[in-house]
Amino acid sequence: MIGTRTLDHVDPFLLLDEFRSDDASDYLAGFPDHPHRGFETVTYMLAGEMEHRDHSGNQGRLTAGSVQWMTAGRGIIHSEMPKQRDGLMWGFQLWVNLPAKDKMCAPRYQDIPPERVPEVSWQGARVRVIAGRLGETEGPVRDIVTRPLYLDVALEGGGRIDVPLAGDQSGFAYVFEGAVTLPGVGGDATLARGELGLLGEGESVYATGGPGGGRFLLVAARPLREPIARMGPFVMNTRSELMQAVSDLQSGSFL
Repeated sequence: MIGTRTLDHVDPFLLLDEFRSDDASDYLAGFPDHPHRGFETVTYMLAGEMEHRDHSGNQGRLTAGSVQWMTAGRGIIHSEMPKQRDGLMWGFQLWVNLPAKDKMCAPRYQDIPPERVPEVSWQGARVRVIAGRLGETEGPVRDIVTRPLYLDVALEGGGRIDVPLAGDQSGFAYVFEGAVTLPGVGGDATLARGELGLLGEGESVYATGGPGGGRFLLVAARPLREPIARMGPFVMNTRSELMQAVSDLQSGSFL
């Protein structure tokens, strides 16, 4: 939904991908060893199991409801492989840019099991707080430079929620179940499953569940307003930095 010719990025978000299939032939190949540099990958699982490993020997398993916030920094080579032979595999991957001063930081993981993601009732909605704060509830993902808000919001039919936002954030809402009505430029707009709405400036955003309810991701963060140079798994600020990343990978000095 983000990272396409139609919508290249929503600063600082570079990519949003929903993966969903109950056909094992779609996902069994997984994502064998591949490099990253200069940004963060965020995986949020709704169903299924995925295992990650990296060049340093780190290993973890993502299950339904879990989150991994990986800061690639100066470089990491890792794999993401399904740990199931059949059944539904469903989740999201989000790419978050890093500012120039942090692109060559040391890599790190924040692996969050399902039980550590708080789920709260907020104005009648059911909300999982992955990152940021909603009222008195703070998400388990910490110390991210863009100060992100990442919520999984479930609304009953006709239910309404009003979420406060920091005035300096940009972001989006992505509906993945049912339908949700959000404020639009020319009046309220209803988003169906698979549709994304960009957030404008403001101190809050309200949403109303469609007749059968709706569930959506609400994601916002501080924009970086820096040049973006990207090529495959590398995101830097200049083309010369991209070429250096390729050279480092080829020469064995990437890590």
